[in-house]
Amino acid sequence: MRRDDRAPKPDAPVFTGAERLQKVLAAAGVGSRRACEDLIFRRRVTVNGRVAQLGDKVDPTRDVIHVDGERLQADTRLVYLAMNKPRGVVSTMADEKGRAALADFLGNRVEQRVYHVGRLDADSEGLLLLTNDGTLAHRLMHPSYGVQKTYLCEVAGPIPRNLGKRLAAGVELEDGPVTIDSFKVVDTLGKTAQVEVSLHEGRKHIVRRLLAEVGHPVSRLVRTAIGPIRLGDLRAGRTRRLTNAEVAALFKAVSD
Repeated sequence: MRRDDRAPKPDAPVFTGAERLQKVLAAAGVGSRRACEDLIFRRRVTVNGRVAQLGDKVDPTRDVIHVDGERLQADTRLVYLAMNKPRGVVSTMADEKGRAALADFLGNRVEQRVYHVGRLDADSEGLLLLTNDGTLAHRLMHPSYGVQKTYLCEVAGPIPRNLGKRLAAGVELEDGPVTIDSFKVVDTLGKTAQVEVSLHEGRKHIVRRLLAEVGHPVSRLVRTAIGPIRLGDLRAGRTRRLTNAEVAALFKAVSD
């Protein structure tokens, strides 16, 4: 069984660090100090797998805290961002060739140094995650965790009615077969169509190569979701901080 190297084993004792649990919960945005005390009293909080008690002290950089079964990231040094990468921007924080890169869109809004989780090629756009949480980033990118990604693609039409079944059955590429999780036609625009593709694959240019292989080359590709995180109405070039619920959902998506 895989285990997060940063997380203590479930039977480890609660770390008696410098801060009271209710203070840590409040600082993480769970609620007021009194509301957090009520959550602890009602046995809705666990620390390192044990039901927490009023008076417990925790180290938010080491201890694993759950509220109502959802993991809480209490370390305020960790940053989790969603970004809508514009077309023409390379998926690096800085580019030695002087091309537009991800850090150009952060400005001074983020004090911590963050890194991108995975990539989108320069001609593609849409959702990227940025974080300084190395453990979560590794799990999100590792193929064994199979985090689903969803793409909206503009392709050459018309789309045959059986294309979804063909993709689900598997298509052989030069580096091995690929299958999808879901496929649907979103809209038809004359000789082009918009289709949505969801899959767990992370190979380079996998969506473009897959659709080209079946006769529908992609002219525009937008990633709209990574696991539970959706692009939504985030404007191109903008970033936003993930909510506590979204961070918890990411941890759940890559849990053992």
